Amino acid sequence: MSDAVKTTGLELRSLITSDGELRLSLARVPTPEPGPGQLLVQVQASPINPSDLGLLLGPADMATLKVSGEGADATVTAKVPPQRMGALRPRLDQSLAVGNEGAGLVIKAGEGAEAYLGKTVAMLGGAMYAEHRLVGAAEVMVLPEGATAADGASCFVNPLTALSMVEVMRREGHTALVHTAAASNLGQMLNKICLKDGVALVNIVRSEAQAKILRDIGAKYVLDSTSETFMADLTDAMEETGATLAFDAIGGGDLANKILVAMETALNRKAEVYSRYGSPVHKQVYIYGGLELRRTEIDRSIGMAWGVGGWLLTYFLQKIGAADAQKLRDRVMAELTTTFASHYTAEISLAEVMQPEVIAAYTRKATGEKYLVNPTKA
Repeated sequence: MSDAVKTTGLELRSLITSDGELRLSLARVPTPEPGPGQLLVQVQASPINPSDLGLLLGPADMATLKVSGEGADATVTAKVPPQRMGALRPRLDQSLAVGNEGAGLVIKAGEGAEAYLGKTVAMLGGAMYAEHRLVGAAEVMVLPEGATAADGASCFVNPLTALSMVEVMRREGHTALVHTAAASNLGQMLNKICLKDGVALVNIVRSEAQAKILRDIGAKYVLDSTSETFMADLTDAMEETGATLAFDAIGGGDLANKILVAMETALNRKAEVYSRYGSPVHKQVYIYGGLELRRTEIDRSIGMAWGVGGWLLTYFLQKIGAADAQKLRDRVMAELTTTFASHYTAEISLAEVMQPEVIAAYTRKATGEKYLVNPTKA
């Protein structure tokens, strides 16, 4: 198997120059040789997650996108607005590899890792939009017998995020959850987990079509934020479920505030004694996404026991430690093709990632649409 390994491979790179230009290109790089305990993986599948777009495209204005060259020799450029350059200083003029997670075939193994040779494994750690990826054997998950690279390509970010949301709920003393942008792949996984584990989940979506996706898989509480009765319905759902923890993928605007207001109102419906400080029960919204880039608006009509903060999967897994993080990974593997199954809109090559019409498609972040990069595709 190792005799067929190419000496070089293509790798997608993203560069933002100090004069404000985004450049995407495919670099031909030497194929690394695995050392002790390392694996060389032929990457066969890697999803385009919203978290990948921040590194891939940054804050570039896609209306200024231009392409020169063709296929593997193409270069994509776009202008970065001057007001966004200050936050980018640490990454300027660096050619960065892209792709948070992926899966593929182990084609070479270093000393001590020979048992992985020929296995299909899932990986996390960046630089997955590439033909080859060098990774430590201890950092991969071997996929179950019969599972494909596509099955395992998305088994880190979305599944572990969904599981971690429920874990946060338990560790912080809450009993039910609220989730926004809830019809996403991640949201559907979270619903399946909550249904299986008996956890009440309030889903917030932005259209009746999205609501139907969740109802079809058994979700009980599905609320359309565009409805005229949204706040009344949300408050009723908070009262029924007792939810005091929310994970918000939207980020900007006043949705986090509406959630806190509904929680506070629901708690006060059951209060026996009035307090000018509001309910003493802590209400928490964690913002983990940025589908809306406006500022987060909080009007403070929510008492004094509340919090809004950022939340990141990586930091949470570090916080709970290797043993507890492994328990979450074990559950993902056990339910890979059921609870944590991902569905893809299209499979695209490395070169297709840089085609304008494809960029326009995956940057829509449309509900139910997910694109899979296959570096082996011609």
